[in-house]
Amino acid sequence: MHAKLCLVVRREPGGLRTYAHVGTGNYNPATARLYTDVGLFTADPEITQDVLELFNFLTGVSRQRTYRKLLVAPLNLRGELLRRLRRERDHARAGRPARIVFKLNALTDPEMIDALYDLAAAGARVDLLVRGICCLRLGASGANGNVRVVSVVGRFLEHSRILWFENGGEPEALIGSADLMGRNLDRRIETLVPVTRPALVHHLYEGILRPYLDDSANAWDLQTDGSYRRLVPSAGAEPFSAQEWLLSHPSTGPAGGAKRPD
Repeated sequence: MHAKLCLVVRREPGGLRTYAHVGTGNYNPATARLYTDVGLFTADPEITQDVLELFNFLTGVSRQRTYRKLLVAPLNLRGELLRRLRRERDHARAGRPARIVFKLNALTDPEMIDALYDLAAAGARVDLLVRGICCLRLGASGANGNVRVVSVVGRFLEHSRILWFENGGEPEALIGSADLMGRNLDRRIETLVPVTRPALVHHLYEGILRPYLDDSANAWDLQTDGSYRRLVPSAGAEPFSAQEWLLSHPSTGPAGGAKRPD
């Protein structure tokens, strides 16, 4: 069990109401000071019911294997991610806006890497923020010059998993506990939850992913020979640290969220 889930049932004036939290990191006060993580706290009845049924599945009360919104490994997570990657590939082939930005700890699964190659070969932009091991090779057939892999190593341990899809101009995002590794997709209980509010999807990109893509202080770019080259700011420019920028622009969502300046 590697999923980060919390379920709260609260008695309110109108009756019982259920809340769920789906996170990317451990419920641990020590690591919360060291790791970068995000989470979704929601009363969406489909998500809360999914979390309840997953807990029942884990305790043996239920044999539930299908879910409304939650992506659960090893049940449907791999298939749902591949479906979304193929959807993005189809958008690219049809000339619609197509791009993904994935923020992960690791990328090692061959089937997922092949799907990323297919996506890039179709003309979509593939931006990967992979803190640790990455088995995708930029010079391999299919990368087509459309793939960038960046590792950010700074003050905090990068730990959040965020998967953003441009989806033909209607962006979608997922957050959760799963890296794209065989153990996460096939041998652990993992979850990803869709973030459906457009303002929150926008915030995940502009307030988190874009600053990391722009980092010039702690970022290392993967090269075609498998080595990494540390990025340096352009002449006369100040180094930009995504982590330091996020510390100075804290928010809990779009209401207080800041946008990385151009």
